[in-house]
Amino acid sequence: MKKRGANYLGLCPFHNEKTPSFTVSPAKEIYKCFGCGRSGNAISFLMEHEKFSYVEALKFLASRYNVDVEETEASPEVKIQQQTADSLYILNAFAQKFFSDALLNSEEGQDIGLSYLQERGFHAATIEKFQLGYNPAAPDAFASAAIAGRYNPELLQKSGLVVIRDGKTQDNYRGRIIFPIHSPLGKIAGFGARIIRNNDRAPKYINTPENEIYVKSKLLYGSYFARQAIDKADECLLVEGYTDVISLHQAGIENVVASGGTSLTPDQLRLIKKYTSNLTIIYDGDPAGIKAAQRGMDLAFEESLQVQLVLIPGQEDPDSYVRKIGAAAFRDFVASNKKDFILFQLETSLAAASGDSNQKARLVSQIAETISRINKAEDFTRQQDYIRRSSELLKIDENGLNTLVNKFIRERISKFENKAAALENATGITPAPKIFIEEELSELLNRDEQQERAIIRSLLEFGLKPWDAEKRVADYLLPEFEDEDMFDNKSLIRILQIYKTWYGQGLEPTARNFLYHEDQELAALVVSIMDFPYEVSENWKTFYEGKIPTRNELYREEVGSTLTYLKLRKIQRLMSMNQKDLEKSKNTDEQMMYMQTHLHLKKMEKELMGKSGTVIIKI
Repeated sequence: MKKRGANYLGLCPFHNEKTPSFTVSPAKEIYKCFGCGRSGNAISFLMEHEKFSYVEALKFLASRYNVDVEETEASPEVKIQQQTADSLYILNAFAQKFFSDALLNSEEGQDIGLSYLQERGFHAATIEKFQLGYNPAAPDAFASAAIAGRYNPELLQKSGLVVIRDGKTQDNYRGRIIFPIHSPLGKIAGFGARIIRNNDRAPKYINTPENEIYVKSKLLYGSYFARQAIDKADECLLVEGYTDVISLHQAGIENVVASGGTSLTPDQLRLIKKYTSNLTIIYDGDPAGIKAAQRGMDLAFEESLQVQLVLIPGQEDPDSYVRKIGAAAFRDFVASNKKDFILFQLETSLAAASGDSNQKARLVSQIAETISRINKAEDFTRQQDYIRRSSELLKIDENGLNTLVNKFIRERISKFENKAAALENATGITPAPKIFIEEELSELLNRDEQQERAIIRSLLEFGLKPWDAEKRVADYLLPEFEDEDMFDNKSLIRILQIYKTWYGQGLEPTARNFLYHEDQELAALVVSIMDFPYEVSENWKTFYEGKIPTRNELYREEVGSTLTYLKLRKIQRLMSMNQKDLEKSKNTDEQMMYMQTHLHLKKMEKELMGKSGTVIIKI
């Protein structure tokens, strides 16, 4: 980034642009892209760019700058789990270095492991990127190195790296290529180990057993390397194996992850949903590949993912096919061969039924249950489209299919209500229903949004500055808003309430307290309020004489005029509403009351304008 006045300017990392519009304000500790509108602070940048959660972003920054993070409310059991997890990460990092060194620098690793990877077409840069390695064939090559490094034998077993046989510590992955499996934060959570030599008795792959850091259902291979590419492409490609991911990344197709050949879990689908709502499954075209693709798809629809399927032709898999036809042709193939998953499933199942009425009835029920899982309010149109298209393919009545879909929805709601009732009986806690309320457009148009935001900005920026000899700006402003009905934006009321609470407790809140608030919606709102679209040009001093007063020097004038203008807007709105009531009224007494109200509001307007020197001209 290049310095531009008090700020820094550069190309936005969130969208493709040629003219820099991404601005960082070190003084305010916020960033803003005037091209795509993204804004935030250091924590929200990591959450957006790296797809971290709030806690993950905090821990990442703490680790980066050697800041200890104490979780004061953790129980002794939780602390022990955290210590074990930290130890496992350290052990896995040591193991990865050992395996990579064995692959690249030992004679056995080069002759067996490296030659195998090179035969598969993997380049040195790709091997380094994915931190691939090799475990020597000797029974205890890694175990001996780990014990010599004073790693705990019990921890070594928990990690799955070693096993105890006949009272001896031995390597679990000997003679295998090692694929480190990274967490979303980039730490090594576990390993996949592939056998090289033909051995019918040994499994082709061995994976880390589940422990404090390796939970297979919560991980997707390659997600750490793919997260930014998925975000930019707004699409996640899902394949089965490690080598599929690596080959596609090497070909420049980086928005790809692997499920490891198992059915997708809710946690894996939510991980994908963090990056995109568009999931494209790329599996082998054989029956096993189709069956693998179908596993877990109902869960994907519940997460509101748009699921499409691409089947690789012949006996190919994504790894071999991209090497066969090249990256450009592979992209074109995927783009032109995507099929909607539900409709594909329906077509293939109909072909298999081949006139069997009982099988068709089961298929109708299966499709109806799948469609019923698309039950979020924002997906209603999509659900109705599936009902229409499916009824056409099945040659059944659309209303009948719609009724069946609703039946499955009611059954699921009934199950939820039964669980909620059981929870309430057991704990006394009533689960809160989710209520979505859409505000009318007219109310949105009538909001005095800019004036409300301006007054909150004045409070955040200047609240601790002196107003006069006896009080601060906050002491002057806060009593003006005892009646919170002055604000239409409920989110701004929340900022005001939090500020009042902190200030009343003797704290001295500033914008920074809100910028780093754990509620990211609140923090994002404050970032937008503290926007910095303009600054005084550095050329002013060069070409013009005299000093331009800064906002910090004129804060009293800004606070006073902002408050006055907000009050004027409110009064004018009340006058407009009163005028409408007057026009509708046919009762003489009511009309007199409305006219008196108008005169009173007009008097208030005149007094405010007199104090501020404001003149309003209506054209």
